[in-house]
Amino acid sequence: MANLTPHQALVHVMVTMSAADTTMTDKELSKIGNIIQSLPIFNGYNEDQLIDDATACRKILQDENGLAMIIKNTREILPDELHETAYALAVEVAAADLSVEQEELRLLQIFRQDLNIDKLICSAIERGARARHRVI
Repeated sequence: MANLTPHQALVHVMVTMSAADTTMTDKELSKIGNIIQSLPIFNGYNEDQLIDDATACRKILQDENGLAMIIKNTREILPDELHETAYALAVEVAAADLSVEQEELRLLQIFRQDLNIDKLICSAIERGARARHRVI
């Protein structure tokens, strides 16, 4: 699947994170839409393509080695400096429903390792997400 764009690779990371606990919540899906609409990394991305890109991701994940393929695509398609961005987007989606399940924590660990992201950077990204998603 080497013909993915960097935008599509990032969408695949977010969709994979949302599907990690087998339940894609409305809050997670809404968060993905908000991220695509508001973050500069998605400038130039055609939002009308989101459903097709999410469906393509789901098809990949249904394969026996689907998660490995998503990670391989992410590593190969995104420049190294965007690996942290991919991790940050995954964290945002995981935190969207204010409950991070064990499966999501494990997937974040896999992303951390396979994208070779420094532990301190991961901690900072995670801490920032906790601060943004706190409720009173």
